[in-house]
Amino acid sequence: MSIVTKTGDNGLTSLLGGSRVEKDHPRVEAYGTIDELNCFLGLAKNFVQKKNADIIEEIQKHLFIVSAMLASPEEKTTYSISHQQIEFLEKYIFSTEKSISLNSFIVPGSNIASAYLDVSRTVSRRAERRVTTLRKNNSVSESLMIYLNRLSDALFLMARSECVSYKENVAQIA
Repeated sequence: MSIVTKTGDNGLTSLLGGSRVEKDHPRVEAYGTIDELNCFLGLAKNFVQKKNADIIEEIQKHLFIVSAMLASPEEKTTYSISHQQIEFLEKYIFSTEKSISLNSFIVPGSNIASAYLDVSRTVSRRAERRVTTLRKNNSVSESLMIYLNRLSDALFLMARSECVSYKENVAQIA
């Protein structure tokens, strides 16, 4: 089977289960943004410390589930984000917070690893906004909303943990 199906030539795409929607439908915007996030994380993974690369690898697996949830009409989805997946992010957040000072801003881009993670964080926040828009007229699981909220926090902290010369890139809060 070819990847060229020509079924999207008229601006429609298929959701999981076969229903068709416009390519700019809030559901497509949401899972498309998750796909973009997953790609940026794949890029970042090549530049971060090993411990963070392992965390990113797990997050990427979670994002495939998130994408499947979003690509499925709510009444047909069999995918879900578990409490354990949320706890995975929370455990990372709580352990990382202990080793990072959060009393000042850091200029993004102090090194390539933190820069890619900062881009990933902003894409994550955009994804959360897209899912919030989708939620206005569609059912979205509470666990998915919680996961996305924790994810941007985790990526913020991961970017900070990758800053090599922290003090040189600090913008003091006035």
